[in-house]
Amino acid sequence: MSQLHEAVVRDPLVLGEKTYHQITEDVCRPVEGKANKFWWMAFTISLTAFLWGFCCFAYTVGTGIGAWGLNRTVGWAWDITNFVWWIGIGHAGTLISAILLLFRQRWRMSINRSAEAMTIFAVMCAGLFPALHTGRPWLDYFMFPLPNQFGSLWVNFNSPLLWDVFAVSTYFSVSLVFWYLGLIPDLATIRDRAITPARKFIYGVLAFGWKGTARDWGRFEEVALVLAGISTPLVLSVHTIVSFDFATSIVPGWHTTIFPPYFVAGAIFSGFAMVMTLLVITRKVLGLEEYITVQHIESMNKIIILTGSIVGIAYITEFFIAWYSGVEYESYAFINRATGPYWWAYWMMMTCNVITPQLFWIRKIRRSIVASFIISIFINIGMWFERFVIIAVSLTRDYIPSAWAMYHPTFVEVGIFIGTIGFFFTCFLIFARVFPVIALNELKTILKRTGDQFLKRHE
Repeated sequence: MSQLHEAVVRDPLVLGEKTYHQITEDVCRPVEGKANKFWWMAFTISLTAFLWGFCCFAYTVGTGIGAWGLNRTVGWAWDITNFVWWIGIGHAGTLISAILLLFRQRWRMSINRSAEAMTIFAVMCAGLFPALHTGRPWLDYFMFPLPNQFGSLWVNFNSPLLWDVFAVSTYFSVSLVFWYLGLIPDLATIRDRAITPARKFIYGVLAFGWKGTARDWGRFEEVALVLAGISTPLVLSVHTIVSFDFATSIVPGWHTTIFPPYFVAGAIFSGFAMVMTLLVITRKVLGLEEYITVQHIESMNKIIILTGSIVGIAYITEFFIAWYSGVEYESYAFINRATGPYWWAYWMMMTCNVITPQLFWIRKIRRSIVASFIISIFINIGMWFERFVIIAVSLTRDYIPSAWAMYHPTFVEVGIFIGTIGFFFTCFLIFARVFPVIALNELKTILKRTGDQFLKRHE
Protein backbone atom coordinates (compact mmCIF):
# COMPACT_ATOMS: atom_id res chain seq x y z
CA MET A 1 0.00 0.00 0.00
CA SER A 2 2.88 2.33 0.80
CA GLN A 3 4.42 1.63 -2.63
CA LEU A 4 1.13 2.54 -4.32
CA HIS A 5 1.02 5.83 -2.44
CA GLU A 6 4.65 6.54 -3.29
CA ALA A 7 4.08 5.81 -6.98
CA VAL A 8 1.27 8.31 -7.22
CA VAL A 9 3.11 11.12 -5.47
CA ARG A 10 6.73 10.76 -6.62
CA ASP A 11 8.36 10.58 -10.02
CA PRO A 12 10.59 7.55 -10.78
CA LEU A 13 14.30 7.84 -10.04
CA VAL A 14 15.30 5.40 -12.80
CA LEU A 15 13.74 5.92 -16.22
CA GLY A 16 13.52 3.73 -19.30
CA GLU A 17 12.26 0.44 -17.81
CA LYS A 18 15.77 -0.69 -16.92
CA THR A 19 16.83 -4.15 -15.81
CA TYR A 20 19.74 -4.93 -13.50
CA HIS A 21 21.91 -5.87 -16.46
CA GLN A 22 21.06 -2.69 -18.35
CA ILE A 23 22.07 -0.57 -15.34
CA THR A 24 25.45 -2.31 -15.26
CA GLU A 25 25.95 -1.82 -18.99
CA ASP A 26 24.98 1.87 -18.96
CA VAL A 27 27.05 2.85 -15.92
CA CYS A 28 30.14 0.86 -16.96
CA ARG A 29 30.07 2.10 -20.58
CA PRO A 30 32.04 5.34 -19.92
CA VAL A 31 34.69 3.34 -18.03
CA GLU A 32 35.03 0.47 -20.50
CA GLY A 33 34.47 2.26 -23.80
CA LYS A 34 36.30 5.02 -25.59
CA ALA A 35 35.89 8.65 -24.59
CA ASN A 36 33.72 10.74 -26.91
CA LYS A 37 34.66 14.07 -28.43
CA PHE A 38 32.88 16.08 -25.72
CA TRP A 39 35.04 14.44 -23.05
CA TRP A 40 38.22 15.19 -24.98
CA MET A 41 37.18 18.82 -25.53
CA ALA A 42 36.46 19.33 -21.85
CA PHE A 43 39.66 17.54 -20.83
CA THR A 44 41.79 19.66 -23.19
CA ILE A 45 40.34 22.93 -21.85
CA SER A 46 40.68 21.92 -18.20
CA LEU A 47 44.21 20.57 -18.65
CA THR A 48 45.28 23.80 -20.38
CA ALA A 49 43.91 25.86 -17.48
CA PHE A 50 45.68 23.57 -15.02
CA LEU A 51 49.04 23.93 -16.78
CA TRP A 52 48.69 27.72 -16.85
CA GLY A 53 47.91 27.69 -13.13
CA PHE A 54 50.90 25.45 -12.46
CA CYS A 55 53.18 27.99 -14.17
CA CYS A 56 51.76 30.78 -11.99
CA PHE A 57 52.20 28.56 -8.94
CA ALA A 58 55.85 27.93 -9.81
CA TYR A 59 56.38 31.65 -10.39
CA THR A 60 54.96 32.43 -6.95
CA VAL A 61 57.18 29.86 -5.23
CA GLY A 62 60.25 31.15 -7.06
CA THR A 63 59.52 34.85 -6.64
CA GLY A 64 57.55 35.05 -3.40
CA ILE A 65 54.06 36.25 -2.59
CA GLY A 66 55.16 39.74 -3.49
CA ALA A 67 54.04 38.67 -6.96
CA TRP A 68 50.50 39.00 -5.63
CA GLY A 69 48.57 42.22 -5.10
CA LEU A 70 48.75 42.13 -1.31
CA ASN A 71 49.73 45.26 0.60
CA ARG A 72 50.25 46.35 4.22
CA THR A 73 46.50 46.65 4.80
CA VAL A 74 45.13 43.73 2.80
CA GLY A 75 47.15 40.71 3.84
CA TRP A 76 44.34 38.25 3.12
CA ALA A 77 42.67 38.57 -0.23
CA TRP A 78 42.33 36.51 -3.39
CA ASP A 79 44.07 33.41 -2.05
CA ILE A 80 42.09 33.03 1.19
CA THR A 81 38.91 33.89 -0.73
CA ASN A 82 39.61 30.90 -2.97
CA PHE A 83 40.45 28.71 0.03
CA VAL A 84 37.10 29.35 1.71
CA TRP A 85 35.26 29.01 -1.63
CA TRP A 86 36.76 25.60 -2.38
CA ILE A 87 36.16 24.34 1.17
CA GLY A 88 32.52 25.38 0.82
CA ILE A 89 32.17 23.51 -2.46
CA GLY A 90 33.53 20.39 -0.80
CA HIS A 91 30.71 20.38 1.76
CA ALA A 92 27.92 19.04 -0.44
CA GLY A 93 29.66 15.72 -1.05
CA THR A 94 29.69 14.75 2.60
CA LEU A 95 26.19 16.11 3.09
CA ILE A 96 24.74 14.01 0.26
CA SER A 97 26.70 10.93 1.25
CA ALA A 98 26.37 11.00 5.03
CA ILE A 99 23.31 12.93 6.15
CA LEU A 100 21.02 11.79 3.33
CA LEU A 101 22.23 8.22 3.91
CA LEU A 102 21.25 8.44 7.58
CA PHE A 103 17.84 9.80 6.57
CA ARG A 104 17.42 7.02 3.97
CA GLN A 105 16.90 9.39 1.05
CA ARG A 106 16.91 7.21 -2.08
CA TRP A 107 17.42 10.04 -4.54
CA ARG A 108 21.00 10.44 -3.33
CA MET A 109 22.13 7.18 -4.94
CA SER A 110 22.54 8.56 -8.46
CA ILE A 111 24.47 11.64 -7.38
CA ASN A 112 26.42 10.69 -4.25
CA ARG A 113 29.42 9.23 -6.11
CA SER A 114 30.03 12.40 -8.12
CA ALA A 115 29.48 14.57 -5.06
CA GLU A 116 31.96 12.54 -2.99
CA ALA A 117 34.60 12.80 -5.73
CA MET A 118 33.92 16.51 -5.96
CA THR A 119 34.62 16.83 -2.23
CA ILE A 120 38.02 15.16 -2.55
CA PHE A 121 39.13 17.33 -5.46
CA ALA A 122 37.76 20.56 -3.95
CA VAL A 123 39.59 20.05 -0.64
CA MET A 124 42.80 19.34 -2.58
CA CYS A 125 42.37 22.66 -4.39
CA ALA A 126 41.61 24.46 -1.12
CA GLY A 127 44.67 23.15 0.67
CA LEU A 128 46.95 24.72 -1.94
CA PHE A 129 46.19 28.33 -0.96
CA PRO A 130 47.12 28.36 2.76
CA ALA A 131 50.32 26.47 1.88
CA LEU A 132 51.24 29.17 -0.66
CA HIS A 133 50.20 32.00 1.63
CA THR A 134 52.81 31.05 4.21
CA GLY A 135 55.41 32.37 1.78
CA ARG A 136 57.77 29.42 2.22
CA PRO A 137 55.73 26.26 1.56
CA TRP A 138 58.78 24.06 2.08
CA LEU A 139 58.70 25.06 5.78
CA ASP A 140 55.03 24.25 6.31
CA TYR A 141 55.96 21.27 8.45
CA PHE A 142 56.34 23.77 11.32
CA MET A 143 52.53 23.83 11.50
CA PHE A 144 52.68 20.37 13.05
CA PRO A 145 53.82 19.63 16.63
CA LEU A 146 57.38 18.46 16.00
CA PRO A 147 60.20 17.59 18.41
CA ASN A 148 62.47 20.33 19.70
CA GLN A 149 65.41 19.44 17.50
CA PHE A 150 63.57 21.21 14.68
CA GLY A 151 63.91 24.50 16.56
CA SER A 152 62.13 26.48 19.23
CA LEU A 153 59.22 27.47 16.99
CA TRP A 154 56.05 25.80 18.22
CA VAL A 155 52.54 26.11 16.93
CA ASN A 156 49.91 28.10 18.79
CA PHE A 157 47.17 25.67 19.69
CA ASN A 158 44.91 28.58 20.66
CA SER A 159 44.86 29.83 17.05
CA PRO A 160 41.92 28.92 14.80
CA LEU A 161 44.42 28.92 11.94
CA LEU A 162 45.89 25.76 13.40
CA TRP A 163 42.41 24.36 14.02
CA ASP A 164 41.92 24.70 10.27
CA VAL A 165 44.86 22.41 9.60
CA PHE A 166 43.43 19.64 11.76
CA ALA A 167 39.79 20.15 10.73
CA VAL A 168 40.43 20.19 6.98
CA SER A 169 42.90 17.27 7.11
CA THR A 170 40.43 15.20 9.17
CA TYR A 171 37.60 16.10 6.81
CA PHE A 172 39.68 15.12 3.80
CA SER A 173 40.74 11.80 5.34
CA VAL A 174 37.23 10.73 6.35
CA SER A 175 35.75 11.85 3.02
CA LEU A 176 38.43 9.91 1.12
CA VAL A 177 37.72 6.72 3.07
CA PHE A 178 33.96 7.17 2.68
CA TRP A 179 34.30 7.73 -1.06
CA TYR A 180 36.56 4.74 -1.60
CA LEU A 181 34.40 2.46 0.53
CA GLY A 182 31.42 3.10 -1.72
CA LEU A 183 33.54 2.34 -4.78
CA ILE A 184 34.58 -1.17 -3.72
CA PRO A 185 31.46 -3.10 -4.92
CA ASP A 186 31.50 -1.28 -8.26
CA LEU A 187 35.23 -1.86 -8.71
CA ALA A 188 34.56 -5.58 -8.25
CA THR A 189 31.90 -5.39 -10.97
CA ILE A 190 34.38 -3.83 -13.41
CA ARG A 191 36.96 -6.44 -12.37
CA ASP A 192 34.57 -9.25 -13.22
CA ARG A 193 33.73 -7.66 -16.58
CA ALA A 194 37.38 -6.93 -17.50
CA ILE A 195 38.77 -8.63 -20.60
CA THR A 196 42.48 -7.86 -20.44
CA PRO A 197 44.60 -9.41 -17.65
CA ALA A 198 46.13 -6.07 -16.69
CA ARG A 199 42.73 -4.42 -16.25
CA LYS A 200 41.44 -7.40 -14.28
CA PHE A 201 44.50 -7.31 -12.00
CA ILE A 202 44.35 -3.55 -11.35
CA TYR A 203 40.64 -3.47 -10.53
CA GLY A 204 41.03 -6.70 -8.58
CA VAL A 205 43.60 -5.05 -6.32
CA LEU A 206 41.43 -1.94 -5.93
CA ALA A 207 38.37 -4.06 -5.06
CA PHE A 208 40.14 -5.66 -2.05
CA GLY A 209 38.84 -9.14 -2.88
CA TRP A 210 35.16 -8.19 -2.82
CA LYS A 211 32.95 -11.21 -3.56
CA GLY A 212 29.48 -9.74 -3.06
CA THR A 213 28.42 -12.22 -0.40
CA ALA A 214 25.87 -11.45 2.27
CA ARG A 215 28.71 -11.15 4.75
CA ASP A 216 30.49 -8.61 2.54
CA TRP A 217 27.35 -6.53 2.14
CA GLY A 218 26.58 -6.69 5.86
CA ARG A 219 30.00 -5.33 6.77
CA PHE A 220 29.82 -2.78 3.97
CA GLU A 221 26.57 -1.32 5.29
CA GLU A 222 27.81 -1.32 8.89
CA VAL A 223 30.99 0.55 8.03
CA ALA A 224 29.07 2.97 5.78
CA LEU A 225 26.72 3.88 8.64
CA VAL A 226 29.63 4.34 11.05
CA LEU A 227 31.45 6.62 8.61
CA ALA A 228 28.21 8.51 7.95
CA GLY A 229 27.85 9.09 11.69
CA ILE A 230 31.43 10.35 11.88
CA SER A 231 31.11 12.51 8.77
CA THR A 232 27.90 14.27 9.78
CA PRO A 233 29.50 16.39 12.55
CA LEU A 234 32.33 17.22 10.16
CA VAL A 235 29.86 18.94 7.83
CA LEU A 236 29.10 21.38 10.63
CA SER A 237 32.52 21.55 12.27
CA VAL A 238 34.83 22.18 9.31
CA HIS A 239 33.29 25.37 8.01
CA THR A 240 32.47 26.46 11.55
CA ILE A 241 36.20 26.33 12.32
CA VAL A 242 36.95 28.14 9.06
CA SER A 243 34.58 30.89 10.21
CA PHE A 244 36.50 31.16 13.51
CA ASP A 245 39.46 32.46 11.50
CA PHE A 246 37.40 35.60 11.09
CA ALA A 247 34.98 35.66 14.04
CA THR A 248 37.74 35.53 16.67
CA SER A 249 39.45 38.63 15.24
CA ILE A 250 38.69 42.30 15.97
CA VAL A 251 38.41 43.39 12.34
CA PRO A 252 35.12 45.25 11.69
CA GLY A 253 32.80 43.06 9.66
CA TRP A 254 34.45 39.88 10.93
CA HIS A 255 33.90 40.01 14.67
CA THR A 256 30.44 38.46 14.81
CA THR A 257 28.92 35.30 16.28
CA ILE A 258 26.68 34.71 13.25
CA PHE A 259 29.60 33.49 11.16
CA PRO A 260 29.56 29.76 12.10
CA PRO A 261 25.95 28.97 11.03
CA TYR A 262 26.20 31.52 8.24
CA PHE A 263 29.33 29.87 6.80
CA VAL A 264 27.88 26.35 7.11
CA ALA A 265 24.68 27.31 5.27
CA GLY A 266 26.70 29.12 2.61
CA ALA A 267 28.99 26.12 2.17
CA ILE A 268 26.08 23.74 1.62
CA PHE A 269 24.52 26.31 -0.71
CA SER A 270 27.61 26.65 -2.91
CA GLY A 271 28.37 22.92 -2.72
CA PHE A 272 24.99 21.91 -4.06
CA ALA A 273 25.32 24.51 -6.82
CA MET A 274 28.61 22.96 -7.92
CA VAL A 275 27.11 19.45 -7.76
CA MET A 276 24.32 20.73 -9.98
CA THR A 277 26.84 22.16 -12.45
CA LEU A 278 28.78 18.90 -12.61
CA LEU A 279 25.77 16.60 -12.87
CA VAL A 280 24.09 18.52 -15.68
CA ILE A 281 27.31 18.24 -17.70
CA THR A 282 27.91 14.60 -16.67
CA ARG A 283 24.44 13.35 -17.53
CA LYS A 284 24.75 14.83 -21.02
CA VAL A 285 28.37 13.94 -21.83
CA LEU A 286 28.16 10.37 -20.49
CA GLY A 287 24.58 9.71 -21.61
CA LEU A 288 23.15 9.15 -18.11
CA GLU A 289 19.89 11.09 -18.50
CA GLU A 290 17.83 8.09 -17.39
CA TYR A 291 19.68 7.83 -14.07
CA ILE A 292 20.27 11.50 -13.22
CA THR A 293 16.69 12.61 -13.77
CA VAL A 294 14.64 15.75 -13.40
CA GLN A 295 13.55 14.40 -10.01
CA HIS A 296 17.18 14.53 -8.80
CA ILE A 297 17.58 18.05 -10.17
CA GLU A 298 14.39 19.22 -8.45
CA SER A 299 15.37 17.68 -5.10
CA MET A 300 18.70 19.51 -5.16
CA ASN A 301 17.01 22.74 -6.16
CA LYS A 302 14.77 22.52 -3.10
CA ILE A 303 17.82 22.35 -0.86
CA ILE A 304 19.32 25.29 -2.77
CA ILE A 305 16.16 27.31 -2.06
CA LEU A 306 16.41 26.52 1.67
CA THR A 307 20.10 27.26 2.10
CA GLY A 308 19.93 30.30 -0.19
CA SER A 309 17.14 31.75 1.94
CA ILE A 310 19.20 31.15 5.10
CA VAL A 311 22.14 32.96 3.50
CA GLY A 312 19.86 35.87 2.54
CA ILE A 313 18.60 36.14 6.13
CA ALA A 314 22.22 36.12 7.34
CA TYR A 315 23.03 39.07 5.07
CA ILE A 316 20.16 41.07 6.53
CA THR A 317 21.04 40.03 10.09
CA GLU A 318 24.59 41.31 9.64
CA PHE A 319 23.31 44.81 8.88
CA PHE A 320 20.88 44.71 11.81
CA ILE A 321 23.51 43.56 14.34
CA ALA A 322 25.99 46.16 13.06
CA TRP A 323 23.38 48.88 13.69
CA TYR A 324 22.11 47.38 16.96
CA SER A 325 25.62 47.07 18.42
CA GLY A 326 26.08 50.81 18.33
CA VAL A 327 29.69 50.38 17.23
CA GLU A 328 30.39 52.91 14.50
CA TYR A 329 33.22 50.85 13.02
CA GLU A 330 30.92 47.88 12.50
CA SER A 331 28.22 50.03 10.93
CA TYR A 332 30.70 51.65 8.59
CA ALA A 333 32.12 48.28 7.53
CA PHE A 334 28.76 47.16 6.17
CA ILE A 335 27.88 50.53 4.68
CA ASN A 336 31.24 50.47 2.91
CA ARG A 337 30.47 47.03 1.48
CA ALA A 338 27.21 48.22 -0.07
CA THR A 339 28.21 51.74 -1.15
CA GLY A 340 32.02 51.86 -1.12
CA PRO A 341 34.50 51.35 -3.95
CA TYR A 342 33.69 47.61 -4.10
CA TRP A 343 29.93 48.14 -4.22
CA TRP A 344 29.71 46.20 -7.49
CA ALA A 345 31.09 43.08 -5.82
CA TYR A 346 28.57 43.35 -2.98
CA TRP A 347 25.57 43.73 -5.27
CA MET A 348 26.85 40.93 -7.50
CA MET A 349 26.85 38.78 -4.36
CA MET A 350 23.32 39.84 -3.39
CA THR A 351 21.93 39.31 -6.88
CA CYS A 352 23.44 35.87 -7.43
CA ASN A 353 22.94 34.48 -3.92
CA VAL A 354 19.65 35.99 -2.76
CA ILE A 355 17.55 36.96 -5.77
CA THR A 356 18.51 34.34 -8.38
CA PRO A 357 17.80 31.19 -6.27
CA GLN A 358 14.28 32.43 -5.50
CA LEU A 359 13.39 31.62 -9.11
CA PHE A 360 13.32 27.96 -8.03
CA TRP A 361 10.00 28.61 -6.26
CA ILE A 362 8.53 28.38 -9.76
CA ARG A 363 8.07 24.68 -10.48
CA LYS A 364 8.72 24.99 -14.20
CA ILE A 365 12.11 26.62 -13.57
CA ARG A 366 12.91 24.22 -10.73
CA ARG A 367 12.45 21.26 -13.08
CA SER A 368 14.24 22.82 -16.04
CA ILE A 369 17.70 21.40 -16.76
CA VAL A 370 18.91 24.49 -18.62
CA ALA A 371 17.61 26.94 -16.02
CA SER A 372 19.09 24.88 -13.18
CA PHE A 373 22.49 24.85 -14.88
CA ILE A 374 22.50 28.60 -15.50
CA ILE A 375 21.35 29.45 -11.97
CA SER A 376 23.97 27.10 -10.48
CA ILE A 377 26.66 29.01 -12.36
CA PHE A 378 25.34 32.30 -10.96
CA ILE A 379 25.37 30.85 -7.44
CA ASN A 380 28.97 29.70 -7.82
CA ILE A 381 29.94 33.20 -8.95
CA GLY A 382 27.92 34.85 -6.18
CA MET A 383 29.43 32.69 -3.45
CA TRP A 384 32.93 33.54 -4.62
CA PHE A 385 32.06 37.24 -4.42
CA GLU A 386 30.60 36.69 -0.94
CA ARG A 387 33.97 35.43 0.31
CA PHE A 388 35.77 38.26 -1.51
CA VAL A 389 33.50 40.88 0.08
CA ILE A 390 33.94 39.42 3.55
CA ILE A 391 37.73 39.08 3.31
CA ALA A 392 39.25 41.65 0.98
CA VAL A 393 36.67 44.44 1.16
CA SER A 394 36.57 44.37 4.98
CA LEU A 395 40.35 44.75 5.15
CA THR A 396 40.54 47.70 2.76
CA ARG A 397 38.76 49.93 5.32
CA ASP A 398 40.08 49.38 8.84
CA TYR A 399 40.08 51.60 11.94
CA ILE A 400 42.60 54.20 10.76
CA PRO A 401 41.87 56.01 7.45
CA SER A 402 45.56 56.68 6.90
CA ALA A 403 46.10 52.90 6.66
CA TRP A 404 43.39 52.32 4.08
CA ALA A 405 44.53 50.74 0.82
CA MET A 406 42.80 49.30 -2.22
CA TYR A 407 43.44 45.77 -3.35
CA HIS A 408 43.96 44.77 -6.97
CA PRO A 409 44.78 41.15 -7.90
CA THR A 410 47.62 40.42 -10.28
CA PHE A 411 47.65 38.02 -13.20
CA VAL A 412 49.55 35.53 -11.02
CA GLU A 413 46.71 35.28 -8.48
CA VAL A 414 44.10 34.99 -11.20
CA GLY A 415 46.21 32.38 -12.97
CA ILE A 416 46.54 30.21 -9.85
CA PHE A 417 42.78 30.33 -9.32
CA ILE A 418 42.14 29.38 -12.95
CA GLY A 419 44.67 26.60 -12.50
CA THR A 420 42.77 25.16 -9.52
CA ILE A 421 39.56 25.17 -11.56
CA GLY A 422 41.42 23.35 -14.34
CA PHE A 423 42.87 20.88 -11.84
CA PHE A 424 39.41 20.25 -10.36
CA PHE A 425 37.76 19.49 -13.69
CA THR A 426 40.78 17.51 -14.94
CA CYS A 427 40.59 15.26 -11.89
CA PHE A 428 36.83 14.87 -12.25
CA LEU A 429 37.06 13.98 -15.93
CA ILE A 430 39.75 11.38 -15.23
CA PHE A 431 37.61 10.04 -12.40
CA ALA A 432 34.67 9.67 -14.80
CA ARG A 433 36.85 7.59 -17.14
CA VAL A 434 38.35 5.33 -14.45
CA PHE A 435 35.52 4.83 -11.94
CA PRO A 436 31.72 4.61 -12.29
CA VAL A 437 30.18 8.03 -11.63
CA ILE A 438 27.01 6.36 -10.33
CA ALA A 439 26.90 3.84 -7.49
CA LEU A 440 25.42 1.12 -9.69
CA ASN A 441 25.15 -1.60 -7.03
CA GLU A 442 23.39 0.76 -4.64
CA LEU A 443 21.13 1.98 -7.44
CA LYS A 444 19.99 -1.58 -8.11
CA THR A 445 18.67 -1.86 -4.55
CA ILE A 446 16.00 0.78 -5.23
CA LEU A 447 15.06 -0.28 -8.78
CA LYS A 448 11.96 -2.24 -7.77
CA ARG A 449 10.71 0.63 -5.63
CA THR A 450 11.55 3.68 -7.72
CA GLY A 451 12.12 2.29 -11.22
CA ASP A 452 9.98 3.53 -14.08
CA GLN A 453 8.49 0.18 -15.05
CA PHE A 454 7.72 -0.88 -11.48
CA LEU A 455 5.89 2.35 -10.68
CA LYS A 456 3.82 1.99 -13.85
CA ARG A 457 2.90 -1.55 -12.85
CA HIS A 458 1.66 -0.34 -9.44
CA GLU A 459 -0.37 2.40 -11.05
